Parts: sequence; C-alpha cells; structure tokens
Amino acid sequence: MLIRSVEKFLRQHEMAATKFGRLAAHDPRFVLDLRMGREPRDRTEQRIIGFMAGFDAAAEAASKEVAHVG
Repeated sequence: MLIRSVEKFLRQHEMAATKFGRLAAHDPRFVLDLRMGREPRDRTEQRIIGFMAGFDAAAEAASKEVAHVG
C-alpha cells in the first residue's frame, strides 16, 4: 500500500505530511486523504513513488558531497 511507504518516508525524512503533499502531489491534503482511505490512480501512485525515490537519491548524493567537502 502506498500509505505505508509514504508514512515511512515521512518518518525517515522528518517531513510534515502537508509539505510532502505539496512537493509530491501539489496537494497539501494528499497524505491526509490517503490516511482517510483515498486510493490514488495508478499514474499518481507511480509519480509519488518516483518522487520518493528521487528525493532519497538526491539526499544520498548531497550527504556524500558534504562528506567530501570537509
């Protein structure tokens, strides 16, 4: 289920649900709606999964870059 992945992502990145919704779906209520039982279309779900993967990759690359600078 998408909501489990999203909740894990939010905890891992200490991100507010509304911020995630704005960044990933252009909808600050997106996570709340998922929590209330919303089931997004396949295309939306894939976009959200892609956003999380890209965010993780960027965060990992940034942490490596910071490690090399110091």
